[in-house]
Amino acid sequence: MDVDQVVSELVARGVDIVRVCFADLMGIERSKELLVEQLPDAVRHGIGFCGAVFHTSPLGKTVDIPGGMDAGLPDISIVPDLATIAAVPWERGVATCIGDTADAAQSPRTLLAKVSRNLDHDVLIGPELEYFLCVPSAREGVPPGWEGLMPYSPEQGNVYVSGSKGDPDEHLTATIRNLRDFGLGVLGGNHEYFPGQFEINLAHSAAIDSADRAFRFKAAVKDIARREGRLATFMAKPFNQFGGSGFHLHICLVDEGGGNLGDDPEAPYGMAAVLRHAMAGVLEHAPALTALANPTVNSYKRFGRDSLAPRLVDWGLDNRSAMIRVPRARGAGTRIELRLPDASANPYLVYAGVLAAMRLGIKEAKEPPTPLRGYGYDASRARVLPTTLPAALDALEADSGLRAELDERLVASFVSFKRAEVARFQSWVTDWELAEYAYHI
Repeated sequence: MDVDQVVSELVARGVDIVRVCFADLMGIERSKELLVEQLPDAVRHGIGFCGAVFHTSPLGKTVDIPGGMDAGLPDISIVPDLATIAAVPWERGVATCIGDTADAAQSPRTLLAKVSRNLDHDVLIGPELEYFLCVPSAREGVPPGWEGLMPYSPEQGNVYVSGSKGDPDEHLTATIRNLRDFGLGVLGGNHEYFPGQFEINLAHSAAIDSADRAFRFKAAVKDIARREGRLATFMAKPFNQFGGSGFHLHICLVDEGGGNLGDDPEAPYGMAAVLRHAMAGVLEHAPALTALANPTVNSYKRFGRDSLAPRLVDWGLDNRSAMIRVPRARGAGTRIELRLPDASANPYLVYAGVLAAMRLGIKEAKEPPTPLRGYGYDASRARVLPTTLPAALDALEADSGLRAELDERLVASFVSFKRAEVARFQSWVTDWELAEYAYHI
C-alpha cells in the first residue's frame, strides 16, 4: 500500500490527524497523534516510544522488566500498519492506525502474528465482548469520581432487552452505529444479564484482524462512553452483587477456500478429527491459558458456581456451563466457543495462547474427554481451573510446551509484570478489610 496515496485519500476526506496506537501487555491502548503529512516518515522510519510503555501499570507505574529499567529505558520503534487505517466517525478530522514493532518479545500483536504463521491451518475467530456502563455514584458519603461507581440504568432483570427499557439514553444504538461506521464488523448487541451491562458481537475473521477489531472495539467503547460522561469498563467483575463480563471466542478451522475443516457428519459429535484435536489441546493447556485469558487479580472474582463463567476444564455440546461449548450448528457453522476469557483479557495474548494450544493438540493428535452432560461445576468430574492469578501464573510457568510455542521472553515479561500486580494488591488495604475488621477488632 502506497503511503503517499493513503495520505492523499485521507486529506481528501478531511483527515488531518492520524492516531497511531498499539496494545501494551494489558491490552491498554497506547498511542501518539501525528499530523497526516508526517505519516510517510513514520512508515519509513518508525515512531519512537519508550519501550517501558509495554509494561507500565494501569496507574502509570513502570514495572522492572528485563530490558527495561535495567537497560536505561530504551526506545522501541512502532511502524504504522497502513492496512488498519480507519477514520473515526465520532471525532472530526481524525483517523486511527494500528502500529507494531517487529520484536515478538515485546509486542503482543507481533507474537500473535508469529503463532498464526506457525499454525498449519487457517483460523477464524468471532469475539463476543461484554462490558458495564457506569456513572459516578450519587450516594451520600461516596466520594465523587470513578471510585464510587453505579451501573447506568440500574434496574434489574433487563436480560436480553432492547430499547429504552434497559437503555433509556440509547447508548447501545448509538454505539453499534458508530462501531459499524468504524469498520469493526459489528453484528449486533443487547443488554446483558446485569444492570448497565451490554454485549456486542463482532463478525469472525482471521486471527490478526479479529484481534485488531477486538482491541479497537474496547478502546472505542470506552472513548464513546467518556464522551457521554460515563465510564465503560471491561473489568472482569466491577460489582460484588452482580456477575462478571466475558470475552467469548467462537473459533473455526478453515481451508484456503474458506471451507470449514471442522465439519464431519460421520465423525464423533459431527466434529472432524482436526477440530477435536485442536479442542483437546485447549483443554490440555487450560490452566496455563487461564493466566492469559483471566489476567488480573479481579478476574478470579468472576468465577463461581451459577456464574456462567467456567470453573472446570471441561467441554459440552451446546452447554453454557462448560469451559468450551460446541454450538449445535454444523456444516459451515461448525465451531467451538471458548468461554474462559473475561473481558479484561488482552485480545492478542489470549488469541496467541489459544492458537498455540490448538497447534499442540493437533500436532499430538489429542482426543478430548467425554463431553459434560447436564449442569457443570461438579469438581469430581473434571480438573478445577486456577482460582487465583498467582496460581494461574504458576501454571503458565510450568507449561513448557505452551511457553515454547509462544515466546519465552514475552511470557517471562508477562509473568513478572503480573506478579508485580499481585504484590501491589497484597500490600493494599481494601474496603473489605476495613468493613470486616476495623470496628470489632
